[in-house]
Amino acid sequence: MIDGMPYRQVGEPRKGGIIACADHASNFVPDDIELGVPDEAMEQHIAIDLGVEGVVERLARFHDIPAHIAAISRLVVDLHRDEDDPAVMPMSSDGITIPGNIGGNLESRLERFHYPYHQALDSWIEAAQPSLILAVHSFTPALHSTGEQRPWEVGLLYNNDDRAAQHAIRLFREKGLTVGDNEPYSGKQLNATMDRHAESRGIPYLTIEIRQDEIATRAQQSRWADLIADVASLTQLSLKSP
Repeated sequence: MIDGMPYRQVGEPRKGGIIACADHASNFVPDDIELGVPDEAMEQHIAIDLGVEGVVERLARFHDIPAHIAAISRLVVDLHRDEDDPAVMPMSSDGITIPGNIGGNLESRLERFHYPYHQALDSWIEAAQPSLILAVHSFTPALHSTGEQRPWEVGLLYNNDDRAAQHAIRLFREKGLTVGDNEPYSGKQLNATMDRHAESRGIPYLTIEIRQDEIATRAQQSRWADLIADVASLTQLSLKSP
């Protein structure tokens, strides 16, 4: 974290432009919090959206899409959950118990990490008045606990507002990709950040889920930043068309 903040921002938003956020981009755990999980688990999808930080960094630095990036692990507090969601401080994830969260001080975690992250994102959006918001995530190709296989290379999630998502689904498919429509899980059930910051304001958004083996290397992350920037730009133009 920088100066104790649970986020960092790369780039300066342009009024009416496109901005991005990444709620699960870090696996950082402060020294005063003991989660009690094996070190190897902190390098897996339960702790971080693998590859996402590299993608959104490139969106910000090379495609003029500024990014609001989480700097705290989702196991400390899940920034992509509402404050009253039981999973906002997860007790387990994909079959792995998080001992340090059992009986942990939830309100302290919310005050220290969750509230500042969303307050800063809220201020950013109010100042920029973006025409499109990107929420970038990644998903594991298979769940360890169930063996469920995820064949999609990318998925677009949405709750009530699917204006941007339907354009992006078509555009990604035109690039020859296997695209999930509200897969690998539904934005009807989990869309907390975009519900809070985009749907509540009527701002179109793309919640983009990339399969983690697609963005494991820097070259792959650069490729996906290019793909997302292209799709986002075309979506923005489509939404502006009468």
